[in-house]
Amino acid sequence: MKIKICGITNLKDAKAAVNAGADILGFVFAKSPRRITPKTAAAIIEDIGPRVEFAGVFVDSPVSVVQKIIIECKIGILQFHGDESPEYCDAFRQTHKVFKAFRIKDKNDLKDLRRYEVDGYLLDTFVKDKKGGTGKTFDWKLAVDAKKLISPVILSGGLGLKNVKNAIRIVEPYMVDVSSGLEKSPGKKDLKLMKDFIKAVKDEEIT
Repeated sequence: MKIKICGITNLKDAKAAVNAGADILGFVFAKSPRRITPKTAAAIIEDIGPRVEFAGVFVDSPVSVVQKIIIECKIGILQFHGDESPEYCDAFRQTHKVFKAFRIKDKNDLKDLRRYEVDGYLLDTFVKDKKGGTGKTFDWKLAVDAKKLISPVILSGGLGLKNVKNAIRIVEPYMVDVSSGLEKSPGKKDLKLMKDFIKAVKDEEIT
């Protein structure tokens, strides 16, 4: 199972995540308390090197903006959290992995997933006027239902040390994606909590 630590804003947190065993680091290039500049992200990516993959998080960004950040930061995964169309995602899949985030309220929202053909379907909790990073726990039963329609499922939404093992047991996702659940303040990770979270995920895989 893959582990993605999102909302990385500084090199210290990035190194701690990698050393603890994270597979993917996520950088938010959209409006957010965890927003990072392309210049800072590029410096972190260069310092970390090829030990992990890097994802850029975007919300309804013009294609030209995404392309510019791809070039500057050399990210391999694009994660779209807005109202991006299937055609928008398809255009980038020719050269990059694409994760599409879906804010799910109930079962009726799941039918929209099948319109997309992407490399990962990120299921997040619906909160009005917020595109992600809400910290609200996702309804894991909906994720189980989603797996009947699409694959691979990336589980997000309110994950933390206290609930991640149970979430994994119920959903058996391809990946867990966590951001605010490992913070001591917006954009700053709690390094011990992050290390313990990653260990908990890996321990659950073994059992």
